[in-house]
Order: sequence, then structure tokens, then C-alpha cells
Amino acid sequence: VYHCAPEGMVPWHVVSGMHGTIMVLPRNGLKNPEGKPLHYDRIYYIGENDFYIPKDENGKYKTYDSPGEAFADTTDIMRKLIPNHVVFNGRVGALTGKNAMTAKVGETVMFVHSEANRDTRPHIIGGLGDYVWETGKFSNPPEKDLETWFIRGGSAGAALYTFRQPGVYAYVNHNLIEA
Repeated sequence: VYHCAPEGMVPWHVVSGMHGTIMVLPRNGLKNPEGKPLHYDRIYYIGENDFYIPKDENGKYKTYDSPGEAFADTTDIMRKLIPNHVVFNGRVGALTGKNAMTAKVGETVMFVHSEANRDTRPHIIGGLGDYVWETGKFSNPPEKDLETWFIRGGSAGAALYTFRQPGVYAYVNHNLIEA
């Protein structure tokens, strides 16, 4: 996970969505715990964001003429560690409807998931991670058959899943209190 790092502003930048992920695959390909090659047909990136948006005394979201004007108010609410929104890829609905991640039966998908700030627990409803690199370190052997995996704040992980049946598979953060 990368993010900008101006002095005194790192947390504000991160909770404002100013971060991303770079993942480098092994030169000799992915391997299962026994050292046999693994393949995938497509990759999807899921960047999870927690947003802290100031509200006025009536509970309505505040607006500002510039992002810099929101700095003090945003910093105040983010220090309480209770986000207003937790979303994938920067906005509500980013992975639904015409933006939905798709796969065909028999295809193997690699999901790369990052969270620059807080811990998260990705989960595929109706499936699981056939092979999971929770820390994103492909030189380590993957875990097998994880229903939910753990991505530490400030890091990224990856999972492979082969779709065996047609259907709708919801991809969620399994911290169901926030779902």
C-alpha cells in the first residue's frame, strides 16, 4: 500500500482516499503450498476506504469550498475512529450493477484487497479463498480454503477462487457490524 506523506497530514490524506496498491507477482508464477503452479483467469482489485465526513449541528454533511478547509473538522472526527462510510473502490455501489465483478463458471479469479488504514476481513458469500496470501507476500505459501481472510490496515492481500456454480456471489467485509 502506498500513500502520500506530507508532515502532519498523513492520516487526513489516507482517510481522504489518497492511497493505492502495487502488487508484484513472482517472476516464476504463483505456487500452491506443494510448489505446483497456480493460475488465474482475471484479477480484480478492491481498495477499501473508510471516510470521515464532518456533519453540522443538525446532522447534515458539511460542505467546504476547498478540501483544505475541511482539514480541522475531518481530523477531529477521524480521531474518534468511527467512519461515516466504509466503501470499496472509493464509493457506494462501486462493485455493483454495471460495475459488478464477473466471472464464468470454471474461471479462477484473483482478488487483490487493500485497506490503507484499518483492519478488514474480506469474504465471498457463497465461496471462499481457495488460496489466500493474507499479507500479500507471494514468496510465502498460501493458506488454503479460508472462508474469511484478514487484511491488516496498511497492507494488501490476495486470494484465488474458482467459481464452481453460477450465481450471485457477494464480496463483503465480514465485519458485519459495518456491512
